[in-house]
Amino acid sequence: MTTVSVVIPVFNDAPMLEGCLASLMRQTRMADEIIVVDNMSTDDPAGVCRGGGVRGGVRVIRKELAGIIGSTSAGLDAAIGDIIVRLDADSMPPVDWIERIEGILTAPGAPSAVTGPGVFYGTNRIIGWMGRYLYLGGYFWALGIVLGHPPLFGSNFGISRDAWLRVRDRVHRDMAEVHDDLDISFHLEPGMTVLYDRSLGVGVSARPFDTWRSLGRRLTWSYTTFDVNFREQSPIKRRRARTAWNIAERLRPGGV
Repeated sequence: MTTVSVVIPVFNDAPMLEGCLASLMRQTRMADEIIVVDNMSTDDPAGVCRGGGVRGGVRVIRKELAGIIGSTSAGLDAAIGDIIVRLDADSMPPVDWIERIEGILTAPGAPSAVTGPGVFYGTNRIIGWMGRYLYLGGYFWALGIVLGHPPLFGSNFGISRDAWLRVRDRVHRDMAEVHDDLDISFHLEPGMTVLYDRSLGVGVSARPFDTWRSLGRRLTWSYTTFDVNFREQSPIKRRRARTAWNIAERLRPGGV
């Protein structure tokens, strides 16, 4: 039987974490474990997690090094599920979210990972539309070209444990100003596939658009993530490696 772990990194997000956990309690397919990674919060996320209500409860890990990539990596390392799904504390997944990800990642010819869009709440229609179709739409479109596959979206993705174990030692887990989803996306191997499912939407807070400073910080992290990964492998070399793998796979006896 397939097991599923949920990983949620948090930093001073206790009120939103409560809503996220409530959404997980209503899933048609309950998680086998939920791991909350506390990145030096001061608002007691552990208190929100007590009781849990899922099999195995909610496990809280304290991560002393600042940075989202370190927190996410610690949670993915600790997860024991065959499938690991990733949410943010402000994520509000629909009731069949885990069930659908499990179905996708256990089907014949399953991808290595699956991701979907965010639907912004807590804002007006115009900001919500721009966030979904320009901000996130641009993210998926532009990064798909650079990477040769859809990028993961940190508020909404699932990955096989095997795929994570193969890339875990290459991510920049000690760099505080690196986006975890983008960094993991850069390190997926040529033979690993990512499915972008447009219908697999998750509610996410519009707080990144609250202030220019907040949005600017995220854009700065994006630049840093691009910089460190482009220094290791240029986009051209990356696309060539993936193209070469695809050609070799088609030429392999029994390949498609």
